[in-house]
Amino acid sequence: MHLLEKCSVSIAGHRTSVALEAEFWAILRQMAHADGVSLPKLIARVDAERGARPLASALRLLALAAVQSRS
Repeated sequence: MHLLEKCSVSIAGHRTSVALEAEFWAILRQMAHADGVSLPKLIARVDAERGARPLASALRLLALAAVQSRS
């Protein structure tokens, strides 16, 4: 069983926390670094584009897509 790690960020002036497994956070940090943005900036970008999908789900799917594109 993988434990969830929380990350608190401000999105459009609103403070929120997102809980994901460490493996997803590692991928998202790599993605942010590769894009030259901070992790909170990457999260805010995903939040702006996610529609009705929960933020944690949108972040997991983004990380999954990044891993799949490497294969």
